[in-house]
Amino acid sequence: MSVSRLCLPVLAAALFTAGCAASGPPEPSGPQHSETATGAPDSARSVRIEVRIAGGAVTPVDSRLDARAGQPVEVIVDSDSTDELHVHANPEHTFTVTVGAGQRFRFTVDVPGRVDIELHHAGVTVATLLVRP
Repeated sequence: MSVSRLCLPVLAAALFTAGCAASGPPEPSGPQHSETATGAPDSARSVRIEVRIAGGAVTPVDSRLDARAGQPVEVIVDSDSTDELHVHANPEHTFTVTVGAGQRFRFTVDVPGRVDIELHHAGVTVATLLVRP
């Protein structure tokens, strides 16, 4: 019996053992994306800003947040007065704030840069988004 014939069974056993030792599915190839619990890419996760207007006071004031171009932004407002929420983006967005809780305003910013979100009547910048490509 030649050496190569003896090596064949040893090699087959080694490959079988290595195959059994691997656990889980094979690693995917190609670009990888981080995902949320729903299976959506991180970039699809909304940036949330919770705003409260009560007795003439606004919170938060000039909160600094990061976002990616195209990422959804959601502003949730509880207010005891009316106002106008203005998003200084390209294109701009304007939303009417009424008296009430849980008002939801959604938009995306497609052009990277600094985006201020203001309440016009209160004269307050609620948040500044740094939008990255």
